[in-house]
Amino acid sequence: MSEERPRSRAGTAARLRELLDTEGAAVEENVSTFNAGRYRRYAEMDATEEYREEARRIKEEAIERLPELVEALTEQVEENGGTVYLADDAADAREYVRKVAADRDAESVVKSKTMTSEEVHLNAGLEADGIDVTETDLAEFVLQLAEEEPSHIVAPAIHKSRSEIAALFSRTFDLDEPLETPEELTRFARERLLERVTEADIGITGANFLTADTGTLALVTNEGNARKCAVTPDTHVAIAGVEKIVPSMADLAPFLELIGPAGAGQDITAYVSLLTPPVETPAIDFEAPGTAGFGDPDDREFHLVLLDNGRTAMREDDDLRETLYCVRCGACANSCANFQQVGGHAFGGETYSGGIATGWEAGIGGPEAAAEFNDLCTGCSRCVDACPVKIDIPWINTVVRDRLNRGEEPGRFDFLVEGLTPDAEPAGLDLGKRLFGNFGTLAKWGSRTAPVANALAASSVARAALERVAGVDRRRDLPRFDPEPLTEWFRSRPDAGPADPTREAVLYPDVYTNYVATGRGKAAVRTLEALGVDVTVPNVGASGRAPLSQGMVATATDRAETVADALSPEIEAGRDVVVVEPSDLALFRREYGKLLDDDRAEMISEHSYELFEYVFGLLEKGADPDALGSPADGDAEVAYHSHCQQRTLDLEAGTVSVLETCGYDVETSDVECCGMAGSFGYKSDYYELSMAVGERLESQFTEPETEGRRVVASGVSCVEQLDSLLERPASHPVHLVDPGGGTDP
Repeated sequence: MSEERPRSRAGTAARLRELLDTEGAAVEENVSTFNAGRYRRYAEMDATEEYREEARRIKEEAIERLPELVEALTEQVEENGGTVYLADDAADAREYVRKVAADRDAESVVKSKTMTSEEVHLNAGLEADGIDVTETDLAEFVLQLAEEEPSHIVAPAIHKSRSEIAALFSRTFDLDEPLETPEELTRFARERLLERVTEADIGITGANFLTADTGTLALVTNEGNARKCAVTPDTHVAIAGVEKIVPSMADLAPFLELIGPAGAGQDITAYVSLLTPPVETPAIDFEAPGTAGFGDPDDREFHLVLLDNGRTAMREDDDLRETLYCVRCGACANSCANFQQVGGHAFGGETYSGGIATGWEAGIGGPEAAAEFNDLCTGCSRCVDACPVKIDIPWINTVVRDRLNRGEEPGRFDFLVEGLTPDAEPAGLDLGKRLFGNFGTLAKWGSRTAPVANALAASSVARAALERVAGVDRRRDLPRFDPEPLTEWFRSRPDAGPADPTREAVLYPDVYTNYVATGRGKAAVRTLEALGVDVTVPNVGASGRAPLSQGMVATATDRAETVADALSPEIEAGRDVVVVEPSDLALFRREYGKLLDDDRAEMISEHSYELFEYVFGLLEKGADPDALGSPADGDAEVAYHSHCQQRTLDLEAGTVSVLETCGYDVETSDVECCGMAGSFGYKSDYYELSMAVGERLESQFTEPETEGRRVVASGVSCVEQLDSLLERPASHPVHLVDPGGGTDP
C-alpha cells in the first residue's frame, strides 16, 4: 500500500479498473466467505449482542484509563522480568528494536504477523542493519517473497489465488515438481519456516491484547507461528500499540468469543496463546538437541515496545477516539461492498485497510494520509453491525472527509462563488462534492425550471461539461425533475383524508420524493390515508444527507437544524414522522445525534418511522389490509431489494411482511449494497466500481426464479442502479400497495 497513488479522477478510475481486473475476483471470493461466516456465527451465538456490549464497555474503560493502565502494565512486566519501552513514534520504536538486535549481535529475526511493526517499518530498519528478517505467517511469507504489500488486516494475501501462490513458490525456489494443493503449499512453507525459526536469534510478535494486571500477551492466530516466534529464540520482542491494553485477564473473555467470528467467520481461532513473558520454559539450543534441559530459562529476554505514534492525540480527539477501540479483526473490510471488489490495495493507506483504515491512517499520519481512499466509504453503515465493538466507522470517515475538505487550497475560480454557495463550506472544496452536497438546492431549482432544466441536463454538451468540471459520469442517467413538487401537489389537491383518522402523521418530503420521484410520495400519502392516517406534507427542507455524504458537516448541521425546527412542532402536536427514503431515516435515527442537541435529536429519532415500518405497525394494530392495493392476476411475483441503511436498521422484514399480507410472493435479494450509494455511482472515478458491486444484484435478479418478477427497491438510488443493471424497470414497493393503483411515475 505504499506505492504512489493517483491524484486525478481519471487516474483513480484507472487504478480501480486495474484492481478490479487483477485482484478483484480473489478478494471477493475470500472476503465473502469471511462475511458469510460472520453472519452464521453471530446468529448461532446466544449472547452475541451481550459480548459486543461488554467488549465495547471494556475498550471504553481501557482508553479512558489508558495512562493508568500503561503504568500498571509496565510495573507488572518489569516485575515479571521483562523490559518495557514506551515509544513516542515509529522511528523511536524502530530504533529501540534495532538497538536490542545490535546488543544481541543478532543476525536473523523471525516475525509473526504484526500490523504495528508494519506501521513502524520495522523490517526495513532491521534489514538496513544486515539482519535477515523472515515473516512466518503464511500469508506474510507469501507477500515477502512476492515483494508486495498486505491487502487486508487479517488476511494480508487475500488478493492472491492459490495458483498465483503456487507459481510464486515454483519460481522463487526453482522447484522441479510444481506444488498444486493448499496442503502441499502449506507443508512446503512450513518446512522452510521451521528452519528459520530454529536458527533465529530474536522472535518478534505483536499482541492482540495486553492485560495490565498480569503483564500477559494474548496472541490470536490460526497457524501457531506466533507462539513459535515468542518462545523458540531466547529473545522475544513484542511490539504493540498502547490501545491494546485491557485492565485484566478477565476482560479477555468477550474479545476471544468475538474475534474469530468477526474476523474470518470462524467459531474460534485455531490458536489462542496467553503468554506472560519472559516465559519459564528453557531456551532451546537446537545445535545440541540431545542435551537435557536444552538451556537455562534465565537466558531469556523479553522486551515490550508500547507504541504511541499519535494514539494519545487520538484519545483526546472526540471524533477519532473510537478508532482506538479497534481490535483489528477486519470485519469492516469484509462487510464493505467496495472493499469486496478492490481490496486493501485501493481501500487502504500506508499500513491499514478497510473502513477503519481512515481513522488509523488519519490518526497516525494526519487526514492527508487517508485522502486517496477515504471516499471509498459510502457511509452505508453495514460495517457498524459487523464491528465487534460497535465503532461508528462511517462517522469517522465523514469527519476525516470534512477535515480534508477544509484543508483544500482555494481554486483559481473559487473567488467567483465565495459567499454565493448555499452551504457553510470554505473555498477550495472540490466542485463535484459541492455539487452533490447541494443537491437539495439544485433539485428545487431544477423543478422550478423543468422541463428546460431536464432538457439541458440531457444534452451532450452539458454532460461533457459536468463530467469534466464536476466528475459526473456521462454514462449515468441524470434525475429528471418534476415541475410539480410533492408538497405543491399535496397542497393543491382536494381534501381526501380519512373522515375518522386513527393517527396523524407527517410525510417527510425528502429531496428525491419531493422533486424527482414524486410518484412514490403520492402513493405513500394514499396508502397512509387508506389505513386511517390523517397525513400532512409540510414544506420541510433537505435532511442534510447529501452534504454529510460529501463530508460537509457544517452544512449538514445547518440542514439538520432547519429540519428540526420544522418537525419539532409537528411531533409536539402528536404527529408521527413517516420517511420514504431509508437513508434519511437513518440520518434521523443516528447522525442527528451528532448534529443536533440531545433533546431534539432524541425526539426526532423516537418519532420517525420508515414508510413500511409504519404501515406494518398500522396493520399490526388492526388496520384493514384490504384497503391497500393488491396484485392483479399473474402479477403477484416480486423481486425485492432493500436499502443498505434499511438492513442496518433491521427494517427489511417489515416491507416483506406488508407485501406478503397484500398477496405478493416476494423473493428477496441477499445483496447488501447495490453499488449506487447515493452520489457515489454518479462519480466518474467510481462508476465502474459501482457497476461491479451491482453485478451480484443483477445476477440474482436475472436467475430463472427471479427474471420474470416485478422488481422493487426501497432506496431511490437502488432503483436507479437496478434500472441501469436490468432490462426491466424497478420501482418503490409502495406502488404495489397504493390503493390508487401506483400509476404515478
